[in-house]
Amino acid sequence: MTDPDLPEVFRGTVATASGLVTPDLLRGPQFTRLLPDTYVRAEVCPPDLRLRSLAAYAWAGPGAILCGYSAAELLGASCAPRNAPAEVAVTAVRAGPRTRAGVVRVRRDLLHPDDITEIGGVRTTNRLRTAFDLARRLPAVEGVVAVDALARGAFDQGRLRELATYRPGLRGVRKVTEAVRWADARSGSPPETRLRLILVRAGLSRPVVQHPVVDEHNQILWLDLAYPGALLGIEYDGGGHFATPDAARADARRHTRLVAQGWRVLRYTADDMRRAPGRIVAEVCQGLRAAHRDAAQRARKINNSR
Repeated sequence: MTDPDLPEVFRGTVATASGLVTPDLLRGPQFTRLLPDTYVRAEVCPPDLRLRSLAAYAWAGPGAILCGYSAAELLGASCAPRNAPAEVAVTAVRAGPRTRAGVVRVRRDLLHPDDITEIGGVRTTNRLRTAFDLARRLPAVEGVVAVDALARGAFDQGRLRELATYRPGLRGVRKVTEAVRWADARSGSPPETRLRLILVRAGLSRPVVQHPVVDEHNQILWLDLAYPGALLGIEYDGGGHFATPDAARADARRHTRLVAQGWRVLRYTADDMRRAPGRIVAEVCQGLRAAHRDAAQRARKINNSR
């Protein structure tokens, strides 16, 4: 049997020296080796980014700081693509672990103490520094996704712009300023950010993010994206709306209440965004044109009736 005090992720040598597990058990089916001398209980595998990040932190040793997508994950701002490698920073002047392709990305930085926070005994870059690091390295859209996720309820995006201004010599710093230009911390999720960027990068005006609609019962219905003047809503459909029959019925009632308030709602999946962004733009444009035609017709009727 294994010791119940065994940490979620642990170094094998430390656990065996402490008597928490025997070498024979460690080599058996109860444990999975994630990195050299770094283990996790087999029942929690396959490991997600959070677990792989904790493994990288334990493996990297003293002075390690989780950064990039790993920091975002522990900070509750998940925005990494599937199977993203764990990311850890180590003190630049010391020898230490090296990047393992597709598993761990090791960065050698001298981080300022103000850039670091601690979560459950694990040191990570804070939200502001993590957003700065991701925005300056990622492609444009994913940089905005990261900034939206990390800024949500945590910091004003103007601080990120200031950070870029104070560190002009760093590679990719201009991308940070560009990401701030397109970012909106009200975004509810990374897919919602990607959907918004499909529209605005195609030249459409910025939709309102998380727009409230008050129904006939004085209850608020939130739309992911909206053009209020056109009564047009755009939402990301992640599939959770239909997870159970009750959820499907609740979603249908919500849609009916929105329609009763005069709204037309377009919904798109991740597959739509990946395969047919042009169709999304065309349908939203069509919806906006239809709303303007309807408004013009109503105005003419009112004028003719006078």
